[in-house]
Amino acid sequence: MTTRSTSTSSASSKTFRYPKMPGTLRADVLAVLLASDDMTGIESIFDQRKQSLSTVIRALIRKYGWPIERRDFPTNTADGRAGWASVYCLPQEVIDAALAGSGRDWLDGVRAAQAARRRRPLRSPAGAKSKASVAPGDGDDACPE
Repeated sequence: MTTRSTSTSSASSKTFRYPKMPGTLRADVLAVLLASDDMTGIESIFDQRKQSLSTVIRALIRKYGWPIERRDFPTNTADGRAGWASVYCLPQEVIDAALAGSGRDWLDGVRAAQAARRRRPLRSPAGAKSKASVAPGDGDDACPE
């Protein structure tokens, strides 16, 4: 098992940087990590996203300075092959220090943004006209018959 992390001995004296927009993928991932939950690259939060979890974790480490730990472990893939997966987490002392500072307010803001997204109705494609719904005589006559 491989573990990668940065030094966390000064976690209590460190000021943490948080993503400014609470509705972003970076904010969602950091909120999960601050809730003492681990994340793997197969989390459902990434089902319909173009970014991978490792990309978001890399940004949280490099841009925001979070000492996120990574542990690799062997796993089986859906087609029966063996592969490696990674799990990411924050050390408990970092979580405690972050929540003792401004982290709890930030986390509440992210959770409120998540709740607002869940309450928002999905966009309905019924109002938009598609090419299939246009009658043959109604559209452009670019192709002569």
